[in-house]
Amino acid sequence: MSIHSSLKVTSGSSGQRNVWTRTERIAALKKQGRWNDGDKVTGLRKVRTRFKAKSKAKKADAAPAAGAAAPAAKAAPAKK
Repeated sequence: MSIHSSLKVTSGSSGQRNVWTRTERIAALKKQGRWNDGDKVTGLRKVRTRFKAKSKAKKADAAPAAGAAAPAAKAAPAKK
């Protein structure tokens, strides 16, 4: 007997989580220096979750393309 398609776990659901476990929050607080050994594990401070960094590659790729097009435009009238 096979599993129904609506009950299957897709790979898309394994993306970025916006809720951390207690151990992940404590690790993040230690990294920031806001956690001391012996502090209570209940009522932890809020911790900002990780977000994807915006890619600057598109801006860098667009700049040389625009710069390369300008000299080509100047060269075309010189041939006439």
